[in-house]
Amino acid sequence: MGTGVTKRIDWVDIAKGICIIFVVMMHSTLGVEEAAGQTGWMHNVVAFAKPFRMPDFFLISGLFLSAVIDRPWLRYLDRKIVHFLYFYVLWLTIQFVFKAPGIMAEGGVSGVISAYLMAFIEPFGTLWFIYILPFFFLATRFMREVPRSLVLVMLAILEILPIHTGWIMIDEFCSRFVYFYAGYALAPQIFRFADWVARNKIVAVIGLLLWAFVEYQMVFTPVPGFGHSLLSGQAWQAGGLGGYSELPLVSLFLGFLGALAIISVSSLLACLSAANLVHRVLSYLGAHSIVVYLAFFLPMAVTRTVLLKTGIITDVGTISLLTMLMGVILPVILYMLIEKTGYGRFLFARPQWAIIDRSGTVPARA
Repeated sequence: MGTGVTKRIDWVDIAKGICIIFVVMMHSTLGVEEAAGQTGWMHNVVAFAKPFRMPDFFLISGLFLSAVIDRPWLRYLDRKIVHFLYFYVLWLTIQFVFKAPGIMAEGGVSGVISAYLMAFIEPFGTLWFIYILPFFFLATRFMREVPRSLVLVMLAILEILPIHTGWIMIDEFCSRFVYFYAGYALAPQIFRFADWVARNKIVAVIGLLLWAFVEYQMVFTPVPGFGHSLLSGQAWQAGGLGGYSELPLVSLFLGFLGALAIISVSSLLACLSAANLVHRVLSYLGAHSIVVYLAFFLPMAVTRTVLLKTGIITDVGTISLLTMLMGVILPVILYMLIEKTGYGRFLFARPQWAIIDRSGTVPARA
């Protein structure tokens, strides 16, 4: 979901494609279950993915940073700060158009204004990922002269500590930055690992089966006496089951292990023919992951409401699956229509006035 990379790598796009599907799945499933007042079979899929869903996304986001981290400050700020700020403000405003009536009914006009302004301090809804990325880019730039091993140890400790202040920025920064920084600091090793997987497919598949067994046991085995004081910083996010995977240190271990598993799956899928449907779909979704991430909220909400109110389908798990599919497919269709007609390009591409660095190649799209 970053910028500045012109050469695409198949397994990276596939990994991002898998991650964005899991992100939409989580929001879709939990939203349906909350509205329906019951859980469905998709909840277990969401719970299984929880330990690695965001760690892998952040790790992939930091992979190519070393190639651009020493750029002049103006270009760095343009590509890594202003870029995401533009899309955050734009899509925050779009979301508020739909959320404002409900907020106004409870708090009036002042409530809407207050909520909108507060969203610049505490990220709004599903947009927290692109809100926090610029802070990661800045923090990494400022620490680039510090020994990487030392930073990794410090950030690992920060993830392990049970930090749950209730503020998204603080909690997520403490629990996620280690994965982003690891993507930056360990990029050569990660790329070598992906190449190794492609050359040792059978061993990799066996390793993935072992990982899946461990992941399942850690997620679905309840911890006796599991309590709030035992939880790591991210453990109170929706979708967890209170298993061993949410304990301090274990969550860090499973986060990195799961990230390597997704990289392995992606590397194996990248070995398929470029004409293979799975390869093509996941690569496309990964290359346009920010399109899906920015726009999935509306088709997700509409699909959920229609399916639950019409009662055509009664199985909560199936409703969750269909809601997820619409949340992934419809933003892509919107993007294709925009590309074909030329109307609405500002939704996914920064206009010239939002670019502060005019030198060099200007990234056209999100």
